[in-house]
Amino acid sequence: MEDPQTTTASAFDLIGGEANVRALVERFYDLMDLEPQYAALRAAHGDSLAQARDKTFWFLCGWMGGPQHYTERFGHPRLRMRHMPFRIGILERDQWLACMAQAMVELQVPADLRGRLQQAFFQTADWMRNV
Repeated sequence: MEDPQTTTASAFDLIGGEANVRALVERFYDLMDLEPQYAALRAAHGDSLAQARDKTFWFLCGWMGGPQHYTERFGHPRLRMRHMPFRIGILERDQWLACMAQAMVELQVPADLRGRLQQAFFQTADWMRNV
């Protein structure tokens, strides 16, 4: 009998590794910058998205079960603490989730993986709310 620990692929592996995580992050921030329905989310990010793009890529690699780029650079993510200076309400949460869902659909992330990620993203995004 096979050990389930060795046969269960991580989200990182299922999405196709670093190149596809980077593509997802790039499309996510492109959409945030382009689409009016994400205006409140975009406004929370300041003038440039460059730093957010890199940090999100580094974080998602590790969060999805791949290399721990973020932790190696900055230590524990402490997501809620690091996001406290920013207003995150239901509107921002929902725009973040919708933007990520749109990016995943556009990049043709398989439906089963997309569902798995959307559920995990919701739990994390809802926990980040501070208003």
